[in-house]
Amino acid sequence: MKVLLVGVGGVGEAIAAIAKERAWVEQIVLADYNVERAEEVAVKLGDPKRFPVEFIDASKQEMIEALAQKYGVDLIMNAVDPVFNKQIFDAAYNAGVTYMDMAMTLSEPHPEKPFELPGIKLGDYQFEKAKAWEEKGLLAVVGIGVEPGMADIFARYAQDHLFDEIDEVGVRDGANIEIAGYEFAPNFSIWTTIEECLNPPVIWEEGKGWFTTAPFSEPEIFDFPEIGPVEVVNVEHEEVLLVPRWVKTKRATFKYGLGDQFIGVLKTLHMLGLDNKEKINVKGVQVAPRDVVAACLPDPAHLGDNMSGKTCAGTWVKGTKDGQPREVYLYQVADNAACMKRWGCQAVVAQTAFSAVIAMDLLKNGQWQGVGVLGPEAFPPDPFMERMADYDFPYGIKEMTPKTA
Repeated sequence: MKVLLVGVGGVGEAIAAIAKERAWVEQIVLADYNVERAEEVAVKLGDPKRFPVEFIDASKQEMIEALAQKYGVDLIMNAVDPVFNKQIFDAAYNAGVTYMDMAMTLSEPHPEKPFELPGIKLGDYQFEKAKAWEEKGLLAVVGIGVEPGMADIFARYAQDHLFDEIDEVGVRDGANIEIAGYEFAPNFSIWTTIEECLNPPVIWEEGKGWFTTAPFSEPEIFDFPEIGPVEVVNVEHEEVLLVPRWVKTKRATFKYGLGDQFIGVLKTLHMLGLDNKEKINVKGVQVAPRDVVAACLPDPAHLGDNMSGKTCAGTWVKGTKDGQPREVYLYQVADNAACMKRWGCQAVVAQTAFSAVIAMDLLKNGQWQGVGVLGPEAFPPDPFMERMADYDFPYGIKEMTPKTA
């Protein structure tokens, strides 16, 4: 398989590092606006023929199409901030190749009732074009990271094997990651983090459909395997937009463990207008405040040596089996020390990246097939989960059914 990797940040590097040892990977083109960064990753990989470097401006669709044609790629992997999703998605369609991303096209809050009704939802742009992709016989796999991605596959697995009826699919993410030497240093793209944490969270309920609530709403304590209790809150995320399309459930939610300090920083950025992604005039220079925030913070791709701890991502499913109530948490725990030793990449980006590589593997080997715009839960989950341990990201299943007297 030949892949055009658009974006060689932390997750992009992890995708390349995890894929490197797989024989089915013929070539991955490391394309980034920051060529020095792409070259840094290429040196680490040490195989310039399989991992050539190219400059790319992801805002220019024609440049993406030209590189896809130049290298004769089979798949375009979108590993940049989702502000560029439309151009990359449309470029793959025009180039006639498979498309994959880890975050769908961006949402826009409802203009009048942002904390009650969705406006433009995550992925709406892509799903509106699904028929055109089907008619052209092309496949776009959207939301194939860890969350969304692995978490969605867990939901499908629960439906297929663990439950007769599902009441709720609740994705829960928590960590005990610490970063030495910084008062504040996000371990993932701050651009994306601001987007998903400050937008109105979406919830899905049977008979009601999608609706929104206030950011950081409905806090609860969730006991994560290998980490312990963490407070989690509602955050806008793709799983809630994807899971109900393919998994029969009465409710779908996403909650994330952010912590008081992180929430406080995000609220302050919003209060000051520093979360704005639209450019403003600063002494004759056009600049987006959010880009300034990102430039002031350390690059998550280079924080691995300062990080310690674990991150847990998973799917809490409640329902019934054989007429009895059941609750399970399907999860994956990534340890930063292990990820740094194995891949040279910190845990959060490595855990995000591995699902995309497994998906490429399954597509290449024909175990996943389809046309149109599909989420991860549209595919059979067993081949993916069987490969997780082989890729050094084994899953676990924790029984959480309350004990009866």
